[in-house]
Amino acid sequence: MSRRNVFSASRAWRLLLACAMWLLVAAVHGSQDDFTLRDMDGRSHSLSDYRGKWVLVNYWATWCPPCLEELPELEVFHSGAGGKAVVLGVNMEEIDEPALRAFVDHQFLSFPILVASGRPSRDQLIGPVEAMPTSYLVTPQGEVVARQVGQITAEAIKSFIERYEQQKTGEDKQ
Repeated sequence: MSRRNVFSASRAWRLLLACAMWLLVAAVHGSQDDFTLRDMDGRSHSLSDYRGKWVLVNYWATWCPPCLEELPELEVFHSGAGGKAVVLGVNMEEIDEPALRAFVDHQFLSFPILVASGRPSRDQLIGPVEAMPTSYLVTPQGEVVARQVGQITAEAIKSFIERYEQQKTGEDKQ
């Protein structure tokens, strides 16, 4: 490969990466501030109910293999957050309540499971959900600061929050 082709390929990758980053930022900043969904017991949960805590909103389904692999990580994050953060699991499928409840019990999930449906309305979503799992991370002030399409780990969530808080602390001192 000639030097010119290597340069062009490198430049193309940088341009592609810049476009992808822009789309991610646009998607995050294009998200709405609040939504309200019911849990399996019929209680309403709004994102704004959790102000003062970090919130990971995770869109998933029981038929989704990556979602099933991710659920234990979400439980580890939720149960280890010490009240500083909460996971809201939003089930995105047509499933009857007894089957969903049995699935959640079998997975030993302690975080709230909210029910959207197989075709949720726009006001039931915090932002685009083109694939599952999709997660959004919301600050204690209610600002969406990250979106992950695909699996995420408890450690990755924790690390992101720590870096974000360190960055904010540094900005506040300036």
